[in-house]
Amino acid sequence: MQIFEYNGSALVAMVGKNCFAIASDRRLGVQLQTIATDFQRISKIHDRLFLGLSGLATDAQTLYQRLVFRHKLYQLREERDMKPETFASLVSAILYEKRFGPYFCQPVIAGLGDEDKPFICTMDSIGAKELAKDFVVAGTASESLYGACESMFKENMEPEELFETVSQALLASVDRDCLSGWGGHVYVVTPTEVKERILKGRMD
Repeated sequence: MQIFEYNGSALVAMVGKNCFAIASDRRLGVQLQTIATDFQRISKIHDRLFLGLSGLATDAQTLYQRLVFRHKLYQLREERDMKPETFASLVSAILYEKRFGPYFCQPVIAGLGDEDKPFICTMDSIGAKELAKDFVVAGTASESLYGACESMFKENMEPEELFETVSQALLASVDRDCLSGWGGHVYVVTPTEVKERILKGRMD
């Protein structure tokens, strides 16, 4: 078992029409033993920018604290929030800085940029960015998430349809991965509001 799989995780971000959704499972495990069923993998950086961290939970928490610190410094100096593209470059730089002893994390970044254009991106543990116009996935359930998202994704979805699509893709995928599961946590972000919902697992 790789160190990335130690705690188990499933993360997906998907774009809609001037909106995006980011979702994760809620299981925290130690290999095959479940420790918690309400673990938070997605964090709000500001109202239009969210970060999900899959991989080793301890490294994810450390990296998140560093990123919040750097974002607060940016807000103080620039007197504005960071754009998603800028934040992705910051995450990439912080990860690459530690490339010889990396954080065992795979981040997923989702945000609304200029003119409310959705931006999604993921990267590996040393900061190599992967940009997408439809969806990005990460975690131990990433293979089944790719399949579910490929078959369910449509362009220009409205927020409600986007929520339904990303929720079904997540729940179908974690059923096919024994290291992630226990429902889901979904954020749907539009230019005017952020909707947060907790999904019950099929086995709950």
